[in-house]
Amino acid sequence: MLPTQAESVIKSIIREIGQECAAHGEIVPETLVAFMVKAVVLDPSNGFNTDRTLTKSDVQKLVKLCVNRLLDSKNPSLDTIKMQVYFDMNYTSREEFLEEHHRVIESRLSSVSREITDSRACAREELESLYRKIVSYVLLRSGLGSPTDIKIVREATVPAILQEAIPATTQHVDSQLEAVQDQAYRYTAVLEKAAKSPLVGQELQPYMLREALYNVRQCEIFLQVILSDIITCAQEVEMMIKQLEAQLEQLKLTVKSKTAVPTSQVFPVFIALSNLWTSFQDETVLISVLSNLTTHLEPFLGAHDLFFPEKVMQALLDGVTVKTDVCRIKEHIEDRVNVADFKKLEWLFPETTANFDKLLIQYRGFCAYTFATTDGLLLPGNPSIGILKYKDKYYTFNTRDAAYSFAENPENYIDIIREKAKKNAELIQLLELHQQFETLIQYSQMKEVDRRYIKPITKCETGTQTDTHLLPPTIVRSYEWNEWELRRKAIKLANLRRKVTHSMQTDHSHMRRENCSQVYPLKTVGTQSLRAGSSRVPRPQVYVAGLRGGQTKATRGVKVNLTRAVDET
Repeated sequence: MLPTQAESVIKSIIREIGQECAAHGEIVPETLVAFMVKAVVLDPSNGFNTDRTLTKSDVQKLVKLCVNRLLDSKNPSLDTIKMQVYFDMNYTSREEFLEEHHRVIESRLSSVSREITDSRACAREELESLYRKIVSYVLLRSGLGSPTDIKIVREATVPAILQEAIPATTQHVDSQLEAVQDQAYRYTAVLEKAAKSPLVGQELQPYMLREALYNVRQCEIFLQVILSDIITCAQEVEMMIKQLEAQLEQLKLTVKSKTAVPTSQVFPVFIALSNLWTSFQDETVLISVLSNLTTHLEPFLGAHDLFFPEKVMQALLDGVTVKTDVCRIKEHIEDRVNVADFKKLEWLFPETTANFDKLLIQYRGFCAYTFATTDGLLLPGNPSIGILKYKDKYYTFNTRDAAYSFAENPENYIDIIREKAKKNAELIQLLELHQQFETLIQYSQMKEVDRRYIKPITKCETGTQTDTHLLPPTIVRSYEWNEWELRRKAIKLANLRRKVTHSMQTDHSHMRRENCSQVYPLKTVGTQSLRAGSSRVPRPQVYVAGLRGGQTKATRGVKVNLTRAVDET
C-alpha cells in the first residue's frame, strides 16, 4: 500500500479511520478500512505519492477521504467494494471448507465422543443413557437440530433433507441471478446509447450508471460461483444416494433373517454406511452456507431500487433495445479475424485449440477495446471471433473491428484500463487485475477463486506421406512360429546326435572331385635349460705287482696304488 510507511503508522491510520466511522454510527470492519485506504491512495486524483513518507497533513487528508467514502451510503461503488470484501472473507473452496468444518466439529464434540467410547455400560439404564448420548452426538455432528427435540430425533433423515434443500437453493440462486442479469442488461443498453450520443452521456452523469453496472456484474459473478458449487453438491448427492442404496441392499442380503452374522461380513458395510452418512452431513452444511452467502449478498444491491426506480429506468430505456449477452454473441458469431492480416500476433480459434473453453481470458471475458474506448462500458467478448494471445495473456472482443483496433496497439489500451481501475478500485477484483496492483492491493484474507493459468493446446490438420516399404524386406526362411514344428525339429536333432555316419566310394563317386586340405607345417620346438653341474672324485686304481714270473711259494705280490690325488683332477 505505502511502501515507505512503517507498519505501525499504517495500523494507526486504519484504527483512526475506524474510530471516526464508529463516531458517526457506522461500524466498519478493519479489512474494509484497509482496502479503502489502499483504494484512496491508488486514485491519482487524490494526489498521494507512494514513493515518499506521508506528512501529518497527508495523513489527515487520507483519513478524511476514507471516512467520507465509507460513510457515503448513496454510492454503488462502495456497495461493490463491501460486497467484494464480504465474499472474500466468507467464501472458501469446497475442499478448504470441508477440511475446516471437520476440524471444528471434532474439537467441539471431542468430549462427547470420549464419553461414548469410554462407557462401560452394563445395566439397562446405563445402556439407554449411552444410546441417548449417541443420538445426541449424531444430531450435533450433523447440525440438523436440537437433540432434545423428539421430532428431530425421530424424523432427521439427511438424504431427504438434501433432496428438498438443493432444488430450493438452486431455484433461489437462479432467481437472484436472473434479476441481477436483467439489471445488467438494462444498464448496459443505456450506457451503450450514451456512448453513441454525447448529449445523453452528459444527462446520465448524476446517475452513476457505470458504478451500478459494476455492482450488478460483480454480484452476477459471485452468484455464478455459488451456483456452480451447488451444482457440484447436487452431483455428489446423487452419486452418494446410489451408493447408499447399493450398500443397504448388500446389508439386507448379508443379514436376511439370521440371528447372528459374523463381524467380518457386516462391519465393512457399516463403515461404508457411516462414511456415506458423514458425506451427506457435509453436503448439508455446505448447502446451508451457500444459501446464507446468497442471502447476505442481497443487501449490497439495495441502492438500485433507491437510485434507479422503474419510472427512471423506463425513461432511460425509451427507444433502446435491451440485449442479453447471448444475443450479443450471436450477432457476431460469423465474424472472424483473418489470421493472414497479422504476422506477429497469434490468434486462437475453437477448431485449432483443444482446450479453448478452459483458457483464462483477461478482464473476465469482457471486451478490452470497448471498455477502454467507452470510459468503462462492460460488454461480453465473443470467443468465436478469435482470442488474441499477447504476452501469454488472452483477450476477447465483442466485434471484429474491436479486435483489429486493439491488435494495432495493445499496450495503449491495457494502460488505459489500468488507469481506469485506479479511479474505480472495485474494478481491480471485478476485472481480475490483482497482478498489476499486487504491491498495492493485498488486504488480509483476500482469496480469489481458483482459476489456474492454462496454456492453449493448439491443433491443426496435417498429413505425411511415406513409402509403404521404406527398407527392403528381410525374410528369415528359418523362422518357425509353430511350437509343434519346433518340437519336431528338436527331436530330430537329438536323434541325429546318436547316429553313426557311414560312407563309401563307388564307381560313380570315384574321382568326382578333388579334395585338398591345408595345414600348417610342424615347427621345430626346443627348450633351453640350465646346464647340469656335478663333482667327480678320482677313480681308484690299485695294482698288484710281482706276480708275474715267480712260480715259487716264496713269491709275494705287492699292491701298488695308482689312484690320483684329488687336487690333480
